[in-house]
Amino acid sequence: MDPLLGRAGSRSGSLLRSAAAKRLERSRVVLSAVAVVLTAGCASVPMAPPAADLAAKKFEPLPGTASLYVYRNESFGSAIRMNVALNGVLLGDTGPKTYLYTPVAPGRYVVTSKAENDSEAAIDAKAGANYFLWQEVKMGLWYARSSLQAVDEQRGRAGVLECGLAKTNPPPALPGCTKDNDCKGNRICKAGACVEPPPLTN
Repeated sequence: MDPLLGRAGSRSGSLLRSAAAKRLERSRVVLSAVAVVLTAGCASVPMAPPAADLAAKKFEPLPGTASLYVYRNESFGSAIRMNVALNGVLLGDTGPKTYLYTPVAPGRYVVTSKAENDSEAAIDAKAGANYFLWQEVKMGLWYARSSLQAVDEQRGRAGVLECGLAKTNPPPALPGCTKDNDCKGNRICKAGACVEPPPLTN
C-alpha cells in the first residue's frame, strides 16, 4: 500500500470521527438545555378564584350539561406553559399542578394540547357526566411535548384534587340555541343546548 494513501486515509478517517463527535456533542448540549428548561423554574398561569376551584372539585355537573376537566398534575416541565383549545378556541393555559374546568353542552368536542406537538382527544359529552383528560408532559427536541389521555373518573378525580384551578375561558357554543325562545315547549337554553328546566323546589 502506498504510504501516502495510507496517511491520507488515516487523516480522512480522523476528520470523519471528529465531525461525528462534534455532532454528538451538539446533540448532547441541545438535549441538556431542553432538560434544564423542563425541570427548572415554574410557569405562571392565571388562576381562578378559590371558590371556583372548590365548586369544580365537587364534580357535580350543572343540570343539562357535562363537566370537562383537563389536568396536569406533574412537576416535570414546570417551566413550560401550555395552551389548551376546545374546538379550536382557547380554553386556557396550564402550568404544573393546575387544571382547567368547564361545563359543556351535550355534543362532540375536540380538545387540543399545544406544545412542540399538537395532541388531540375527542369526547362525546352526555349530560350529567364528568370527562377527564390527563395532559402528560414529555421531553421534546426543542420544546416540551404533551399527550392528552382520557382517564377514568377515579383516576381523574384524584389527579384534579392534586391541582389548582387555572383560569378557564367559556367554551365555544355548539350549533343550537342562544336563548330560551329558540327551544320548544318548556325547555330552556343552557350552554348552547335546549335542556329540561331543573325541577321546582318548594
